[in-house]
Amino acid sequence: MKLLVINGPNLNLLGGREPNIYGSETYSDLISGLKAYAQKMGAELDAFQSNHEGQLIDCLHNAIGVYDGIIMNPGAYTHYSYALRDAVLAAGLPVIEVHISNVHKREAFRHVSVTAPACIGQITGLGTQGYYLAVDYFIRTLKKP
Repeated sequence: MKLLVINGPNLNLLGGREPNIYGSETYSDLISGLKAYAQKMGAELDAFQSNHEGQLIDCLHNAIGVYDGIIMNPGAYTHYSYALRDAVLAAGLPVIEVHISNVHKREAFRHVSVTAPACIGQITGLGTQGYYLAVDYFIRTLKKP
């Protein structure tokens, strides 16, 4: 099983960016931990991060036929990128949207996700553990006999 983690704008600054909201774990630590965890669970995991919408869209397009599932944190694009939403649908792969903070307890504009309806589910507010829960979901539901 091959999984892809896609992270959007500002997630490269984890560990230093608003640690009271996003925690102190660095982006590098998150990705290395996820890769090790996925491997332990019998899956391969790749990661991609960009602050540029078009690169995220290209990444989704390039995932077609390569990955079995995608874990995506679109960052602020969550709230207004219909182009990213359309790319999720076009990829035709199961995608779980993850948010480190509980977006529903934050500013009103963060309460709406235009990308979540294109995904099979959303995990929010559980810190970086949300990524691990998404890996677990895919391991359990996409496991090939």
